[in-house]
Amino acid sequence: MNSPKVVVKGLSKVFGLNPKRALALLDEGVTRDEVFARTGSMAGIHNVSFEVEEGEIFVLMGLSGSGKSTLIRLINRLVEPTTGTVCVDGRDIAAMRHQDLIGLRRTDMSMVFQSFALMPHRTVLSNAAFGLEVAGIKRKAREARAFEVLEQVGLTPFAHKLPAELSGGMQQRVGLARALAVNPSLMIMDEAFSALDPLKRKEMQNVLLDLQKMQRRTIMFVSHDLDEALRIGNRIAIMEGGRVVQIGTPQDIINNPASDYVRAFFEGVDTSRYLSAGDLMQTQAVPVVHSLDVAGLVTSLNGNAQYTFVLDAERRLRGLVTRGAPGSPPSPMQRIEGIARGALLEQVVERVCANPAPLAVVDENNRYCGSVDRTLVLKALSRQRGAHV
Repeated sequence: MNSPKVVVKGLSKVFGLNPKRALALLDEGVTRDEVFARTGSMAGIHNVSFEVEEGEIFVLMGLSGSGKSTLIRLINRLVEPTTGTVCVDGRDIAAMRHQDLIGLRRTDMSMVFQSFALMPHRTVLSNAAFGLEVAGIKRKAREARAFEVLEQVGLTPFAHKLPAELSGGMQQRVGLARALAVNPSLMIMDEAFSALDPLKRKEMQNVLLDLQKMQRRTIMFVSHDLDEALRIGNRIAIMEGGRVVQIGTPQDIINNPASDYVRAFFEGVDTSRYLSAGDLMQTQAVPVVHSLDVAGLVTSLNGNAQYTFVLDAERRLRGLVTRGAPGSPPSPMQRIEGIARGALLEQVVERVCANPAPLAVVDENNRYCGSVDRTLVLKALSRQRGAHV
């Protein structure tokens, strides 16, 4: 198993002149506001610990003032911690020499901010290449790399435009291209899409998800938007009052909110949209056989079973066989395509509507996991949406 990309342990940040006293009070369970009233010091975050796995999108979310932006600035050491450690690839950020930290930021850790922070007098190409220029890369090489990332974000035709000639969504694509140009293994995105209108925001989320499928970077993404977090996050950490109150997959948090504070995030949100095929599937509803021998098929289609899935010796999906008419043998095996375990409800509904037979749910290696049919989808929709009426 791979080591975590980022490891945060016991991390706290207190702003003010009396951090030790403030931390002691926080350890006793005193609220941030009361600590401020007693000491004049404000706790940005307190005793935060978590790990971020290689290649995942880890979303930090919470209300304004919950500490998420402070936490992200501690991770790239724009802010010095009061206590605790942050390790990236096993290296303690707080213990790094200044020059080593600069080198890390230039070559392996990029940030994308809410404000586009583009240089107005430079072209799109020059903005995208800026990090490489700072790193000392020669012009021909840095522009070649910048063209590569502009192509990835769909901006090659605009390479020689100025930022003022672009829409807000395009400007944020330039910011993303600039972050990608140095080919970082870790990207930190602080409310990166929140300044965009809803359509542009979804468009940028799609760009990010498409890039992530190909490149599998580790991304820490700060957001206050629940829909955004549920849509892009592999895991979500919810913050309240400077503390992390729950970490889990979107489905973990939807199904098992840790507190009333977490539960309140979902009020009025149709969470059924974030159900996956893996959440809906049943494992025993459709019989399976591991070969096409007639005896095995007849046995599997006894009783009320109308279908059976055919698997190979390693449980990879081969096809589907349908019960024949009374007194007739089963139909020939039909080659079918399974649906990915992580496919969201929208994709499941589309496939279920087009197929009278149950869908086989498969993992990334095409191994059979279970099945989904129309009845399961309708039940899930009724249950989830009824809860939000």
